[in-house]
Amino acid sequence: MDILNNQSVGIVFALADTIKKNKEYLGEIDGAIGDGDHGINMAKGFNMAKERLEKESVSTFGEGLQILGDVLLMDIGGSMGPLYGTFFIEMGDACITHEKIDRQVFGDMMDAGYNGIQSLSKAKVGDKSLMDCLVPACESYHEAQARGEDFDACLTALKTAAYAGWQSTCDMVAKIGRASRLGERSRGTLDAGATSCYLILSCMCDEILKNL
Repeated sequence: MDILNNQSVGIVFALADTIKKNKEYLGEIDGAIGDGDHGINMAKGFNMAKERLEKESVSTFGEGLQILGDVLLMDIGGSMGPLYGTFFIEMGDACITHEKIDRQVFGDMMDAGYNGIQSLSKAKVGDKSLMDCLVPACESYHEAQARGEDFDACLTALKTAAYAGWQSTCDMVAKIGRASRLGERSRGTLDAGATSCYLILSCMCDEILKNL
């Protein structure tokens, strides 16, 4: 089971549409314990990337991810631009030379994206950040791989773990970023970074599953 790299740039367009659709939701969550600009910045970056992909007639998933990452890294503000920019660039680099993206290649892509974020951030599970979504998602994917599950089952495991990790941030006290100044007052709301991470990962999984 796999998808063709040169026929899968539509996944990146779907990511852009998902972020645009959830722009206000991301802003509301961020506004509860942050500065409220996460939705605006993310939607701006993803829309700019979508326009560039259309202009340059990009067709491969790998190149689409690289362009998305480049735009997020260079053209949006806040702390999330460099993190997500690096995440997508590294994911794109991990698959750019592959004709097909299968269970192994996608696992390598997830690892590359995770390692890229980890090189920039000290955040870990329990800090109330996107890592609370990303880390269990990666771990569950590889656990499914190790059990010999096929690609679709691995993606389903990833999505399920990402959701649980995202939801777990509601009961956490923020330990990094602007929200950490609030202490106990940061408990009781979802983390904005974990929310956008879940939206991204779940959309990516759903789009791949449609094409397997």
